[in-house]
Amino acid sequence: MHKVINIDNYILLDFTANNHELAEVDLVDTAKFSNYVFDKIYTAGAKMGIGGYMEPRVIYRRSEHFSTEDEIQRNIHLGIDLWAEAGTTIFSPLMGKVHSFKNNANFGDYGPTIILEHTYAGKPLYTLYGHLSLASLDGLFEGKSIQTGEKIAEIGNYPVNGDWPPHLHFQVMTDLLGMYGDFPGVCTEGDKEQFEKICLNPDFLLGL
Repeated sequence: MHKVINIDNYILLDFTANNHELAEVDLVDTAKFSNYVFDKIYTAGAKMGIGGYMEPRVIYRRSEHFSTEDEIQRNIHLGIDLWAEAGTTIFSPLMGKVHSFKNNANFGDYGPTIILEHTYAGKPLYTLYGHLSLASLDGLFEGKSIQTGEKIAEIGNYPVNGDWPPHLHFQVMTDLLGMYGDFPGVCTEGDKEQFEKICLNPDFLLGL
């Protein structure tokens, strides 16, 4: 197993309603949102912020992308975010192959996205990498072999990365539900139990 990102100096970031500072941040203005995130990281003397698995977040109010057709807010985060500078190298934690990839180019979406397919403990396992640079998709093809510790991508900058402060959305699934190049990274409160069964806590692969 290999670290997904080689940064050990990090802090936890809170994007729930318990963080009252968020009420003062213009989350729709990505530059201001990014300044807030990295001010928190650098003020703490760290190089990366992490967190978010099954976190009930308030930051998704910034985009209509996170409202269902019935206007129910999707707010439960299904992966872990690693907030670090654009250009930070991302490595595959396990041997595997490229399952699929896509530029999910909606405001608030993943932007460039890669999904890898692995075998773990004798069973299929999928890892998703969202908010990448466009160059991360160059030369990819479905079925391409990936070695443990191989560089697979870089963190992208806004607006290319779905218009977010630079970070990696890292998610682990046991079932892709037939999807390619995309998979929900956020769900509603009502769907939490269903997604929690197939979206594992990624911490066991992060090596942090």
